[in-house]
This record gives sequence, C-alpha cells and structure tokens, in this order.
Amino acid sequence: MHVNRTLLSIVLVVFALVVQVSVLARLQLPGAVPDLLLMVVLGLAFVYGHVSGALIGFGAGLLADLAPPADHAAGRYALVLCVIGYLAGLARPENGQLRSAFLPMAVVVAAAIGSTLLYAGVGALVGDTAARHVGLGSLLFTAAVYDLLLAPFTVPLIMALARRTVNDPVTESSSGRGDVAAGWLAAGTGLRIGSQRGGLRVKAARNRAARAGRIKGVKRL
Repeated sequence: MHVNRTLLSIVLVVFALVVQVSVLARLQLPGAVPDLLLMVVLGLAFVYGHVSGALIGFGAGLLADLAPPADHAAGRYALVLCVIGYLAGLARPENGQLRSAFLPMAVVVAAAIGSTLLYAGVGALVGDTAARHVGLGSLLFTAAVYDLLLAPFTVPLIMALARRTVNDPVTESSSGRGDVAAGWLAAGTGLRIGSQRGGLRVKAARNRAARAGRIKGVKRL
C-alpha cells in the first residue's frame, strides 16, 4: 500500500480500537458489542480492494488480540478480520462508486454474522466455549443489528477519507476520455475542421473581392 493509505489505515484502526475498548465495550448492551473495528476494515476494503482489505483486517485484528482486556488466543480475531477484509474487498465495484446503499448494508450484515460465526468456530477449535454459554443465536442477531445501526454513521465517512488517498477511478476514466478526445482533436479532426473553416472564409472573401472587381469592371465598360 502507499504511504498515505498506510498512515490513514493505522490512524483509523488505532482510533477505532480505542473507542471500541474504552466506550463501546462498556455500554453493557445485551448480546454482542457494536464492532467499530469491523466497520473500519469494511470501509477501507470497499475502497482499497481485497488485498489491502486482508492486510488491514489482519493488522486490526492482531491489535485487538493483543489489546487489553483481551482474554483469547492471539491471532484469533486477526484471522477473522483478515478473511472479512478480503471478502469485503471483492465486493468493491469496478468503477469505485457505490450507487446504492443496499450493497454495503448487505455486506455489513453478512460481515457481522460471518465474523461472529468464524470467531465462534475458531474458538471451538481451540477449546473456547464462551459463545455456547452466551447463546450463539443471540450473538448473531445482536451483532447484525448493532453493526447495521452503526454502519451508516461510520462506513461512508471512512470511505470518503479513504478516497482522498487514492485517485478516483471514475475521475480517471473521465479524464482519460478527455485526454483521448484531446489527442483525437490534436490528431487532426477538430483542428483541421477549424483550419478548413478559416480557409473557406478566406476563399469566400477572395471570391467576393473578385466578384466586386468584376462588377466594377463591367460598370466601367
């Protein structure tokens, strides 16, 4: 990734992690906790693509694994966010613009449910059965609801910030068309038409002068 992308990703991930640990985790909401870190990974993956999304997800998850009061094995959430960031990056449109809110909202719900299932599945492999005691169904429902409510206030802002660090593909394509058009005109079409028009005007003026001279000559005779 470029330097600007890396710096922005680090700042957003650290900020989201601080808010996640110090504010959201202390709200004592029933079921799951609103996952601001997941929103950051999704927003950046929507703009940067699947490769950067996977790298950002892995780094963000690793920080969450190491940050207190984490009580699970290191690398567990890193794996989850790495997979989520990769899949979210694949959902990025080719033109870099989201024309409707349905796609990102659907991805948010899928990511909330998928991350919860993947986290619980990895935990079951390492012997962590905390999800069973809380209730997996309750976790899935509350995670989807909380993240869906959080997404409209975070994902668009994150995407807007991320777009400032990259060239907009739509703008590039439109500017590319302009360059092609300019090159096409410079190749001869527009300029030749202009020169032809100028030449026609000169010829018309000469013809008028010639006609005027002829008329005067006839009158003199």
